[in-house]
Amino acid sequence: MHYLTPYQGWLRFYDTYADKRSPFYRKASQEYHTIYNYLIHPEWDDMGSETLYVKILYADYRKGRAVLELIGEWNDCITNDIHYLKREVVDPLLRQGIRRFVLIGENVLNYHYEEPYYFEEWREELEDGWIMAVNFQPHVIREFIQHGLDRFFFFNEALNNLSWRTLHPDDLFGYLEGLLPRRLARGAVSGLPPRP
Repeated sequence: MHYLTPYQGWLRFYDTYADKRSPFYRKASQEYHTIYNYLIHPEWDDMGSETLYVKILYADYRKGRAVLELIGEWNDCITNDIHYLKREVVDPLLRQGIRRFVLIGENVLNYHYEEPYYFEEWREELEDGWIMAVNFQPHVIREFIQHGLDRFFFFNEALNNLSWRTLHPDDLFGYLEGLLPRRLARGAVSGLPPRP
C-alpha cells in the first residue's frame, strides 16, 4: 500500500499545500502513515482518523467545487471517520464556498456504517450543491445502498467505472453536472449516459 500515491496529474492546476484556503496549507508530510499496520505513502493527508486518509486533488472556489481522493477503511462505526472528514476537510471547504464534491473511492477498502448525522448535516449545508461518489468498490457501494446513503450522495454504475484521470477537472465536472438533471428528473440513479 505504501506505493499508492494520490493522483498527481492535476498538480499543475491545483496544489493543496500551496492553497491558503486549504485545510492542508503548508502541511506536507514526509512521514509514512499506517492503516492497521500497513504503511501508506506520506502524500496522503492525515485528517485525524486512524483508518481513512484524504487528498484534496482539486478545488475551484470561484465555481464552488472540489475533488477529494480517499484511501483506507471508511469506518464510521469504530473510528467515526465521517466526523473527521466532515470537520477537518469538508467544513473548511464549505466555509470557502465549495458546494459540489467529488469523492474518489478506488482505494477505500471497506465501509462500516454508524448514524447518518454527519451525512445529513453535510447534505443540508450544500444548498443547491451535491456529492458524487466515483469509482468506489462494488462491496462498498452495496454498503452505501444498504444503509440508505444514496439520500446524501450520488453513485451508480457509470460513476463506478469512470476514467476520471483522463479528464481535465473542468471536463470531469462538466460530465458529472450533465448527469444531474437526468438523475433528478427520473428520481433514481439508473438511466445515466455512458461514461466518457
